[in-house]
Amino acid sequence: MSDSNVTPLTKKDLKSDQEVRWCPGCGDYSILNSVQTVLADLGIARENLAVISGIGCSSRFPYYMNTYGFHTIHGRAPAIATGVKIANPELSVWMITGDGDGLSIGANHTAHMLRRNVDVKVLLFNNQIYGLTKGQYSPTSPVGLRTKSTPFGSIDRPFNPVSFALGSGATFVARTIDTHPKHMEKIFHAAAQHKGTAYVEIFQNCVIFNDGCFDSVANRKVRDDRTFDLEPGQPMVYGKEGDKGVRFDGFDVEFTDAANAEVWDPTRPTTAAAQILAELDADHEKPTAIGIFRQVQAPTYDGGVRGQVNQVLATKGRGRLEDLLKRGETWTVS
Repeated sequence: MSDSNVTPLTKKDLKSDQEVRWCPGCGDYSILNSVQTVLADLGIARENLAVISGIGCSSRFPYYMNTYGFHTIHGRAPAIATGVKIANPELSVWMITGDGDGLSIGANHTAHMLRRNVDVKVLLFNNQIYGLTKGQYSPTSPVGLRTKSTPFGSIDRPFNPVSFALGSGATFVARTIDTHPKHMEKIFHAAAQHKGTAYVEIFQNCVIFNDGCFDSVANRKVRDDRTFDLEPGQPMVYGKEGDKGVRFDGFDVEFTDAANAEVWDPTRPTTAAAQILAELDADHEKPTAIGIFRQVQAPTYDGGVRGQVNQVLATKGRGRLEDLLKRGETWTVS
């Protein structure tokens, strides 16, 4: 982004006049604060920002942003965000969704946005529960979770959002934690700079219906030992003293000392290594990977549409709607 396109902003400039209504202690507050901090740093004019959401607690987000915004319908935020970006390519479009909104009724729409590589930044709040509708199990709820809709425990195998995104062909995939604001802001900055769909899963605590769901990795007392950060071009190390490391042994992951840690490369031509690391969070005996799993460049869908339109305009000129409507066979009904 050139200096001529930077608008001096503060976090306060991005706060709307609406009262923020989430439950006290909800992780959404931290995410909102981090997004406002990052967008202020980027200096994108508010009229060039659009926040699109679906349905759920997370989807109240547009009300709290002093930007353009659209609170859409359940699961359809990707379709609306795609249309917004195509219609106005100058906008920086951010899509807010949750594990229920984006991975149940909206999973199909999300998958197609990812494979198309629409230039939209997707933040998926994952609290492994339906919060707004009062505590039913969601597509990411772990097996055995007792909820109002699974009183004897969920028997569904849960979705892994990062694996889902990688399998859908996403060009930027990352994971962060609501209680780790510095890491969140680093990831959001990287997502904002990516040209194409940037998909970020956020471990987000629901204090009412699924409190402590990520404590085994997110709690500050254990986080350094239970997570390792995938930083491009840096060794995969972790631990309070930074003395532990991660490396690949074929298709297996080996946990070793920091001196033998492997340097992480999210630009690998295949997603195999990223998929292996994404699945580590299913095994509580091993640390969980956060950070950037994939970061590659590919043509964007919105760029392709605009290019096609410009090519047709250059060769055929601008048409008339009346001619289009009357083209082909017509009938007159009297």
